[in-house]
Amino acid sequence: MNLGDKLIELRKNAHLSQEEVAFKLNVTRQTVSKWETNQSTPDFDKIVPLCELFEISTDELLTGNKKEESVVEVDKNKKRTTGLVTGILLYFVAISWMIISVPFLLINPVAASAVFILICGIATCIIIYSCIVYKKEKKVKKQNTLYKQIDEIISLITVIIYLGVSFLTHAWHITWLIWIMYALVMAIVRLILSLRGEKIEE
Repeated sequence: MNLGDKLIELRKNAHLSQEEVAFKLNVTRQTVSKWETNQSTPDFDKIVPLCELFEISTDELLTGNKKEESVVEVDKNKKRTTGLVTGILLYFVAISWMIISVPFLLINPVAASAVFILICGIATCIIIYSCIVYKKEKKVKKQNTLYKQIDEIISLITVIIYLGVSFLTHAWHITWLIWIMYALVMAIVRLILSLRGEKIEE
């Protein structure tokens, strides 16, 4: 595949028109057209911006040697994983706080609950931020069948446990914590599958 055909393929995969590519690279549409028809080649100072636009390495653009993940994607994966791990750890901190704050530290239950909700809120914001800002820029994403099956099984078990414990103990004011545990378990499952390289629908 020559450079022109490669540029056409990359542009179409990115769902961009020649005008949009030209605008992003600060060139004319005719220049982009000439690149794609091999009438001319991109100037040296446009190679890096092209690679950044299509999120590929210069080696992949110039030689066609495709790497599994670009440097940009690896960096995003690291930041997303860090965010997920931080969020999960904060959930553990929140649960530990609830376990020790009232019975051992003798803190007012209302104040303890407020701190618990605050920590959970921060953890949730970190996880959501990490998943949105550092999400994988894949053009076609398929729902991971394994993740979907695990989610269905664990959610069903969670409903059974929640209703069973709630009806037996009548402690509806605290059994909702079971859903926090469900969210925590699913976040761990998502993290494990992501580290294994599984594609999970965002």
